[in-house]
Amino acid sequence: MLFSPYTIRDVTLKNRIVMSPMCMYACDTEDGTVRNWHKIHYPTRAVGQVGLIIVEATAVTPQGRISARDLGIWSDEHIEGLRTLTTLVKEQGAKIGIQIAHAGRKATVDGEIIAPSPLPFDENMRTPKEMTKAEIEETIQAFQNGALRAKKAGFDVVEIHAAHGYLINEFLSPLTNKRNDEYGGTFENRYRFLSEVIEAVKEVWDGPLFVRVSAHDYHPDGLTVKDYVEYAKRMKAQGVDLVDVSSGAVVPAAIDAYPGYQVPFAEAIRHGADIATGAVGLITSGRQAEEILRNGRADLIFIGRELLRNPYWPKTAASELGIPLEAPKPYVRGW
Repeated sequence: MLFSPYTIRDVTLKNRIVMSPMCMYACDTEDGTVRNWHKIHYPTRAVGQVGLIIVEATAVTPQGRISARDLGIWSDEHIEGLRTLTTLVKEQGAKIGIQIAHAGRKATVDGEIIAPSPLPFDENMRTPKEMTKAEIEETIQAFQNGALRAKKAGFDVVEIHAAHGYLINEFLSPLTNKRNDEYGGTFENRYRFLSEVIEAVKEVWDGPLFVRVSAHDYHPDGLTVKDYVEYAKRMKAQGVDLVDVSSGAVVPAAIDAYPGYQVPFAEAIRHGADIATGAVGLITSGRQAEEILRNGRADLIFIGRELLRNPYWPKTAASELGIPLEAPKPYVRGW
């Protein structure tokens, strides 16, 4: 199953292997533009036969960058470089997506940072400003503008980043959202910001739409996968195609990470909300990936650090599964 095609809307992936979005912090000009590093890094994984490559968290506002060296999509000036990236990846037979994001209170750029509530992540990070309703509306618009630029740049998939303690995740979790207006308090109110981001994105984007979530806060007063099953039901009703299921990082926590530790979250959401999911988290072998798919635990396999170590991991996985994988013609002699 790992090497079987998978179709979402009008986009068909040649296999179920997805390169998980991973920040490169490689924009040395600190203006959010694509640099030579990105033009080498992402197409290399396409040559390696990854089915879908998702570009790292790309900021919808300068203020929303995790670091000053993040990619950006807040300006039309970013489109040209991103279009070069999509062209290079597609030439090698892969599909390409982009994760649009806002870091919220975890931004480390200069100047004011914003969040649902004025709570710092920890004692080493700054206290954010509580967002006004006007700032909420401006940020929703920024996500929409980012999705429109992604369309103009030729991306096949857009993923909304609602995980890892960044802005949308901060609205979802009661640990970080202490608001008493329509964006805080109740379960429904805490979902409102993500709901409005999804609706705004859909106005300009009609391709496959993913949302990445952190399905467990690892805190006794935080959210668990049961809560995210309910969130995922709402996402499906809004037209989200797939939930990319990670966990943690909304508050400091000790996490017992082991191979496949997040897969049960993807499985619970897939069956509980009847929506496609992507499994991620210390998935390193072809047999492990195949087990996840064959047992109906997820629909796509998101590979992160293993693809940093080995850009040709699909070949390794295929060999492990006894499946012939056609090589790019220039590599046939070594394949």
